[in-house]
Amino acid sequence: MIKNIAIMGCGWLGLPLAISLIGKGHKVSGTTTSKDKLPALENAGIIPYSISVSEAGIDGPMAALLEDSEVLIINIPPKLRGAHPGNYIRKMEHLQKAIGNSALKNIIFISSTSVYGADQGRITEKTIARPTSEAGRQLLVSEQLFQQIPNIVTTIIRFAGLIGEDRHPITMLSGKKGLKNGDYPVNLIHLDDCIGVIEAVITKNWWGEILNAAYPLHPTKKEYYHRIAQQRGLIPPQYGQNSNLSGKIIDSSKLIRVKKYAYKTSILQ
Repeated sequence: MIKNIAIMGCGWLGLPLAISLIGKGHKVSGTTTSKDKLPALENAGIIPYSISVSEAGIDGPMAALLEDSEVLIINIPPKLRGAHPGNYIRKMEHLQKAIGNSALKNIIFISSTSVYGADQGRITEKTIARPTSEAGRQLLVSEQLFQQIPNIVTTIIRFAGLIGEDRHPITMLSGKKGLKNGDYPVNLIHLDDCIGVIEAVITKNWWGEILNAAYPLHPTKKEYYHRIAQQRGLIPPQYGQNSNLSGKIIDSSKLIRVKKYAYKTSILQ
């Protein structure tokens, strides 16, 4: 069934997602905070909007974006690093209010496994989220904001570390020495599967869910980054003494066994 879909945030994930959805026949509107990027969105077949969400409010035609949309994908990560971290929750409160006045049916909120904090062991959707970082805390509160909107059903996708052809931790880790927690398992997901999971939520009506999304292979950091460095002709990172903890594994069994989602792209490529 063809749907009218709006994507807030057409960046590294949002732009290829929009292009994929358009290729499947959906009508897609998308936002950018830079007016210079509007022609690129339009050339990709996206109905472009210049909209910025700040602590002071929303700048741009938010009502027009939502007017004909059935599904809204919120892909706005918190930016809390640097000398002037923002109040992500306040931004999402403005967005929640604007959405509450619309005729939307469903929301997909892109979140992160950082909401699970320092918990160890196997982490499922039933694990109580105990964020230890400010980004994780603000994401968890924001998840709840969108789950509480009357007459709109929201699905939360908690992605593990995002990787793709042009984005991988090895580029920063290469050649480094004395890194910690080399025996911790990696929790990563390729861009192809980020898009695949989001599209599955829409096409299969997985609404009102919380979904962990990580590729179901978890080698140790030491093993994994050594292998990837060799594949790319880079200097492998070196890990020092390990901690007494075991690290966490983000369990995607709900996606695989219950929802029957088949992962597309291995993290080993």
